[in-house]
Amino acid sequence: MTVKEKSSPRAEPIFQPTIGKIVAARMLTDKEKYFRVVLGNGKPLGHKPGQFVEVSVFGAGEAPISICSSPTQGDSFEMCVRNVGSVTNLMHKMEAGAALGLRGPYGNGFDMDAMKGKDVIFVAGGLGLAPARGVIKYVLDKRRDFGKVTILYGAKNPSELLFREDLAEWGARPDCDFRVTVDRPDESWKGNRGVITTLFRFVKADASNTYAVIIGPPVMYKYAILEALSLGIAESRILCSLERRMKCGVGRCGHCQIGNVYVCKEGPVFSYAQIKRLREGI
Repeated sequence: MTVKEKSSPRAEPIFQPTIGKIVAARMLTDKEKYFRVVLGNGKPLGHKPGQFVEVSVFGAGEAPISICSSPTQGDSFEMCVRNVGSVTNLMHKMEAGAALGLRGPYGNGFDMDAMKGKDVIFVAGGLGLAPARGVIKYVLDKRRDFGKVTILYGAKNPSELLFREDLAEWGARPDCDFRVTVDRPDESWKGNRGVITTLFRFVKADASNTYAVIIGPPVMYKYAILEALSLGIAESRILCSLERRMKCGVGRCGHCQIGNVYVCKEGPVFSYAQIKRLREGI
């Protein structure tokens, strides 16, 4: 009688990362670092604006990270990573040439086809600019496909403003209305002062033809959504991202579960019409 040799355990395909290479890296602030990455197979990631990837640092673990670039921008993709834990801490020590493990893209992303021909108001607070940036870049790269574009961005103080080159570009474009504010200005700040909702006084919207894309810290959602509703924008056209809750990316760990909804699989993009039925959704 022969003894059948046991096979070694293998990772499920959904947990099997592919290799990516960092081709550019730089600090954006003292807490956030920018990475541009290409896949080892040379293929584009194939993501939709609003999706995310699971990033592995070998020997340390993995973390869900927003994709902050548009699929219109070539075969590489970009991430903005805040140093908040063991994985992101090690990522901050990486430079161009380093290898990462990647799973994804995951999540539903934004329905850009549904938004075609419509006006779009972007409301991004703090690190929320990272996932919002991918959608903004997509809309501006396909500018003729969309109506009026308004971008509202807020940060706690001037030193925390992300993607300053983009901010300057958006502010100079005649085909979009860009406004930025900070909660706690320093002596050098000459712009708007106050929380992001103070920028809504400058916004005029054709409610029947407008989408609002709102991404930011939890405290921002309630008030930004109320401002969008006061403009008359339909609940189904107020879109938010709840990606802060995610962990495994494939609905196995339950970390992002709200009732019977798995944010990583059914989101992270939800309309306010969906969110208001989810207890503790925002």
